[in-house]
Amino acid sequence: MTWSNRFRLVGGLLVVVLVCAALTLVLNRRLGQATSTTATIRAEVLDVGSDYAGTVTAAEVAEGDEVAAGDPLFTVSSLTLQHDIALGLVSADTSAYQVAPDGTITLVAPYDAVVTHVAAREGGFVQAGEVVASLEREGSLFVDARLTLDPSDFARVRQGAEVTVVLPNQAEVAGEVASVAVQNTANQAEATIEVTSDALVRGAEHGLVASGTPVTASIELHDDGPLAGVDESFGEFLRKVG
Repeated sequence: MTWSNRFRLVGGLLVVVLVCAALTLVLNRRLGQATSTTATIRAEVLDVGSDYAGTVTAAEVAEGDEVAAGDPLFTVSSLTLQHDIALGLVSADTSAYQVAPDGTITLVAPYDAVVTHVAAREGGFVQAGEVVASLEREGSLFVDARLTLDPSDFARVRQGAEVTVVLPNQAEVAGEVASVAVQNTANQAEATIEVTSDALVRGAEHGLVASGTPVTASIELHDDGPLAGVDESFGEFLRKVG
């Protein structure tokens, strides 16, 4: 065998070893990820209502309005409230409302939010406890992801694990596991995972980042096997090259 043939043989063996190593790492990464069956962007929502029945004398907001903490939403005039104030049963304002001696209660935003639903109108009558508006808290967007896992894989879902959220336009958002809940069905774990991310800003990606948008979430499963360190470095390399 000539030296040139020996070099070709060694080169061919090296290529085979490198290809096998790369395929092993790719397979290990695929086994180290779990993809959601369904996932949706959601937000913390507060339903606002009056503790007293009465007439809406002022409606300060409409759907889509942005409000700051303390901004007035609705003012309701109530004879029952006026009676309770006279008896000294109601006197203090709270972060959710302000009362006046004339029997009016002004509902205010308890925090910065976006008005997503308005159910009352000026001049209308509302019952005690009736929802007059819904507020979506600013900065509260998260991803609600559902996965079906083998019991052994469920143990590999860790709080703080990296998550890649893919929007409908294929843009990717990096997040992490905030909480995990599970229900066992037919020897499989149906996991509900809450994913948080600073990149989930309402209106981003041409409005796609919004409550109700369907997405895909891929969760990194914990791996403490012999290839864990190599696989992590390989994954970091893939992220750097896009």
